[in-house]
Amino acid sequence: MVAVRIRRMTRPHWLVLYGAVIAAWIALYLMALPADLREAGAIYGAEFLRSLCIVTPDAAGFAGLVAMWLVMSAAMMAPTALPAFATYDELGARSGLQLAPLLGGYLLVWGGFSVLAAGAQMALTGAGALTVFGDSRSAALSGALLVFAGLYQFSALKEACLSQCRAPLAFFMQHWAEGPFRNGLRLGAVCVGCCWALMLLAFVGGVMNLAFMGLATLVMALEKLTWIGERITRPLGVALIAGGLVTLGAALF
Repeated sequence: MVAVRIRRMTRPHWLVLYGAVIAAWIALYLMALPADLREAGAIYGAEFLRSLCIVTPDAAGFAGLVAMWLVMSAAMMAPTALPAFATYDELGARSGLQLAPLLGGYLLVWGGFSVLAAGAQMALTGAGALTVFGDSRSAALSGALLVFAGLYQFSALKEACLSQCRAPLAFFMQHWAEGPFRNGLRLGAVCVGCCWALMLLAFVGGVMNLAFMGLATLVMALEKLTWIGERITRPLGVALIAGGLVTLGAALF
């Protein structure tokens, strides 16, 4: 049923949404740091990167980091929410409601997450825990983030949020009377509840690392599909915890 709804997403407003997602990924590609520049930056320091107009916390400032996280969130999360968007669009077409207010509420919540994530990156960079690229300097920090994300996979909050993401029709029918904007806020909130711990693994995989972002987007999209999500959520948690423990063990010994 979800696949049928997604195949029907061919009207002009869907083309605009697809275009926005593609534009966000292009922006991420343009902002991503090639391996050779990472190596040069490690040798010559942040001043070298600043001279090349690379977005680093010290060069971009807080507003620049918020914008970067917002683009990253939009590029990664919009594809994972396509089943929910398709369901709402089908319901809204019958009652004259538009998709735009729903998207507005959804993106507003992820904007709040972007502010918090940018603040965390600034604080961790200032404390020397992250490089100017957004990568963890500390095996202890990396291990702790991996273990925490793994444990969160087993949490009641994660399960509650995933259950709503996996059943968008039931979700919207339950809250339909609140209107599209508030439905968007609710959808954004449960989406953040599903994915925020995995998103913070960017500090392990590297902020603006395209390989990490692509893999994380795929995993989070699959988690929200009923037919496979229930099979991968807990095994993923086990793998993250195991990876975290290995990383912490390496830091200690």
